[in-house]
Amino acid sequence: MKDITPPELTPPVKKAIDHWINKYPADQKQSAVMSALMIVQEQMGDGSLTKPLIAAVADYLGMPRIAAYEIATFYSMYEHSPVGRHRIYLCTNISCKLRGSDDLVAHLEQRLGIKLGGTTSDQRFTLKPVECLGACIGAPMCQINKDYYEYLTPEKLDEILDNLE
Repeated sequence: MKDITPPELTPPVKKAIDHWINKYPADQKQSAVMSALMIVQEQMGDGSLTKPLIAAVADYLGMPRIAAYEIATFYSMYEHSPVGRHRIYLCTNISCKLRGSDDLVAHLEQRLGIKLGGTTSDQRFTLKPVECLGACIGAPMCQINKDYYEYLTPEKLDEILDNLE
């Protein structure tokens, strides 16, 4: 990653990252890396993190680029290829599976015409499995963009999707 030329972070992105940097001791600003990566993913580009964007975050935080890359590739909340306008993260862990998430996967794959991990041709939806979203009591559930939806049925999912812009 040493030979990558990162893009310049925009002033609004720097301001948003600085908000998180200020939550840590001055000599520990790299602690804001996860928030900084999310901000850059959401505000610069196509909703995904490229190596140059990851390098820009690392440089801004004064940390090794490889360390930022390791974080960006470890956590499932960071995207590394273009995603749809609406990201559907469907829990496929045991609690949701026991309460019907497999049926929801089949329903969404059929409705959207994509498999788990895919993006619709109109770039409207990306469907991704997640291991756990921490809302087992409301299983089966999913996260769409930043909102949680619990006690899902295929009909309830259809209604939610129909009401998205």
